Amino acid sequence: MESRDIILRPVITEAAMDRMADKVYTFDVDTRATKIEVKKAIEDIFGVKVVKVNIMNVKGKLKRQGRYAGYTKKRRKAIVTLTADSKEIQLFEE
Repeated sequence: MESRDIILRPVITEAAMDRMADKVYTFDVDTRATKIEVKKAIEDIFGVKVVKVNIMNVKGKLKRQGRYAGYTKKRRKAIVTLTADSKEIQLFEE
């Protein structure tokens, strides 16, 4: 799997944005990706050093449209911690 195929998108929530000041970033990743693959992909794409990677599987939520029910897609979320001396990841243009 290529590095760009592993990292799908950054997670932009209030909690995730607060943790960016501590060099902790949250990404949605491919459901088959391992911690080692995520670490290598982040280091390749952004040119930073990663200390640790925590991964969690998020179940799909039940959504209803009238009497029809379905589920949103399940996803895999990676929380990546960078070293203290590495540069910050620029997710937004200024």
